[in-house]
Amino acid sequence: MSEPTPIVFVVDDDEHVRNALCRLLRSNGYTTQAYASASAFIQSADLQNAPACLLLDLQLPDLSGIELQRRLGGVVPIVFISAHGELNTAVQAMKAGATDFLTKPIDALVLFEATERALALARRLFGEREQRAEIQRRVDKLTPREREVMALVVTGRPNKLVADALGAAEKTIKIHRARVMEKMKANSLADLVRLVSASALDTDEALAVQPSRTHAEHRPVAHTG
Repeated sequence: MSEPTPIVFVVDDDEHVRNALCRLLRSNGYTTQAYASASAFIQSADLQNAPACLLLDLQLPDLSGIELQRRLGGVVPIVFISAHGELNTAVQAMKAGATDFLTKPIDALVLFEATERALALARRLFGEREQRAEIQRRVDKLTPREREVMALVVTGRPNKLVADALGAAEKTIKIHRARVMEKMKANSLADLVRLVSASALDTDEALAVQPSRTHAEHRPVAHTG
């Protein structure tokens, strides 16, 4: 499956600057989407389904560029553009994770280089998100009991100790473990540990599980006389 086409978002309240940047970027083969304000960008921009970077004006009519950067929380690489070139603001933006800070008027080559650096990071972030999403899809196929078994197995506990923790028969745990490996598409315990580490699965809850006397997996107790 091929990667979706990367998008360069341009947010600038100056229509002439906004249009000029988009034309320049498109002339170099980039796909662009433009917005006149931070609020319009927040409401409409899709930041999840393709690699994307943001060319962001520092001074906007609603939120400032720095405020928008703070709201986005690093989900998209940002190249700041400003007519002011304020050193303190540039330092603040870079410390908060901006990939570049460009001063208007922007040289075309400088713009392309900054955009490519931002998109390189965007592609990596997108790949990591896609990987986490795929792992989560596998986790979602597990039953609650299989999730408990997996969370204990990845700590290195043998089947017998997992069975003791969950109040189940060891042979039942072996069956659950095999199903976990199949659904998670893990070829080894090391693979499973890596997948769980990359997922949002909370193993702490499973580690605190106590044997349940009412669980259907318990072996029947023989009654006498």
